[in-house]
Amino acid sequence: MNEINTQAAREQQTGQRKALAQEKEIRHFGVPYYSQWGSPEWVARIVEDDVDPCDDPAWGASGFGQPEQYRFWAKRLCGLTCFESALDYWGIEHAPRAAMLEDALRHGVYRLREDGGVDGLIYHPFAAWAESAYGVRVEVMTDEDIQASAARLDADTLAIVSVSPEIRYPERANVDQGGHLILLHGRSDGGVWFHNPSGVAPYQANAWLPYGTVARFHARRGMALTRITVDETLAE
Repeated sequence: MNEINTQAAREQQTGQRKALAQEKEIRHFGVPYYSQWGSPEWVARIVEDDVDPCDDPAWGASGFGQPEQYRFWAKRLCGLTCFESALDYWGIEHAPRAAMLEDALRHGVYRLREDGGVDGLIYHPFAAWAESAYGVRVEVMTDEDIQASAARLDADTLAIVSVSPEIRYPERANVDQGGHLILLHGRSDGGVWFHNPSGVAPYQANAWLPYGTVARFHARRGMALTRITVDETLAE
């Protein structure tokens, strides 16, 4: 593709995305929902009743070989679970979650601390890994309100945003902002649709909340994930 055609293609794509961003409502239907634990229906028991996650027969489907590994990591993989939903929605192949985690650790997306804790999901290493390994462009969002982050959604873009895990009970007063990641897959004039990997029904899969409610939990940061299309690849 010559330089003139390349520039024209890019300008057309940019124009289409800007037009979509101006729409009051955009929704991605059919985005698969995954819990960061084995089964969505077990989340309430795990987070409310402190049930052993390994009591869920589906815990091994994520690829972890040992129960101790699964117990340690499952509660920490909200971001990777959101990413898995996006990859499957876009038809991008990937390994089971445990193998993805191993690769993410090698790329600094998560970092084990000397005190036994974990730092992560770390945005900038994740952005580099997502593009190099999966062809997904990631733009890190900082000091941005939920409306602005939701406005980034378009035909090829989803968003992962940082909220407090307390958002699973939006009717309750919350203490924190941030510390957990959810996947935005739609917006309307008044709010957003999202998947919460540690959510409890009805605020688990394809949940909707007003912007004002989400803002109480929102840490004003996150990442916009854009599938790199064939046309863009050819243009480059």
